[in-house]
Amino acid sequence: MTRPPSLPLIQALRALAALMVAAGHAQFEAANLAARAGLAFAPATWLPWPAGVDVFFVISGFIIVHAAAPLHGRPGARRVFLAHRIARVVPLYWLATSLYLALAWLRPGLLGGTAEGPATLAASYLFWPTARGDGAVQPLYSLGWTLNYEMAFYVLFALALPWDRRRAAAGVIALLAGLALAGRLLPPLPVPLAFWSDPIVLEFACGVALGLARQEGLRLAGPVRLALAVAGLVLLSLAGDAPTLPRCLAWGGPAALLVAAAALGPAGTGGGAWRPAVMLGDASYALYLVHPFVVRGVRMIIEAGGLAGRVGLWPLTVLMLALACAAALLVHRSVERPLTRAGRALLDPPSGPAPAVHKV
Repeated sequence: MTRPPSLPLIQALRALAALMVAAGHAQFEAANLAARAGLAFAPATWLPWPAGVDVFFVISGFIIVHAAAPLHGRPGARRVFLAHRIARVVPLYWLATSLYLALAWLRPGLLGGTAEGPATLAASYLFWPTARGDGAVQPLYSLGWTLNYEMAFYVLFALALPWDRRRAAAGVIALLAGLALAGRLLPPLPVPLAFWSDPIVLEFACGVALGLARQEGLRLAGPVRLALAVAGLVLLSLAGDAPTLPRCLAWGGPAALLVAAAALGPAGTGGGAWRPAVMLGDASYALYLVHPFVVRGVRMIIEAGGLAGRVGLWPLTVLMLALACAAALLVHRSVERPLTRAGRALLDPPSGPAPAVHKV
């Protein structure tokens, strides 16, 4: 079975998306520190930092189509696909959630969460959207809301794997569009369905369409892809942190342009000047899950030592991001990769098609 080619620009874009989310949280911590220390701090507003999630969602739609290409129509494809998705996503997220719970138990109020019952705890580990005591439809470790969408998308995609790639892509896009339409037209839905029918799911559909376009041989010239990337960044900047358009348009549209710029070019090895970005892209999932612990920890140390005025808040923000990246690379190599290998060894069917191997 042919292994899908490497796409270093997609990995670099994953790094950018994770850094955007981390940068937003680092600036939030710096602003809190500034308020407590009576210092001035104005967060940067030249990009809407939470839109890194929207870039991730479009990438997910694309890369799943790309990586699962050899599985369509093969016996046992659904089981192989879901086994690899579970092995890739679940162990590190469960570890991060357990660490969050341990810290919340040891130091109540440290992480700003509220006490929740066993039902919310179980839903958090099972990727089931549920409302917390404060009304937010989020798991205990709040960053996991994105994974509640990711896991639902994987299930939808697995359903379509017995079909050929064109029918599978069309079917998944139709299902996602139907969900979004149902959320707008039907009476109030139960919490899980209301969550999964948010129009943000259309960002996965955009990624699926881009994945199919690449599979069908569409390639864009370098200047065209550069123009798409510039347009995506400009439109994100213009949308700002509080867009007037729906999120799937204001942030998801530019995210699709960025992914198209990275995805519809030649494959490569990811060496040379791209290697650091590719390495961080490989560790982007770890960066996404680990960075809140790092930036909060650094803020607390600086605050306890009364060092905010001496260090400076922007150098502190850069330090938070640098340490978060270093921690992510370490966790990716020493924790995430071994856990993923162990998960695949445990969940892989004893026999069946050799699955596509891809760093997603």
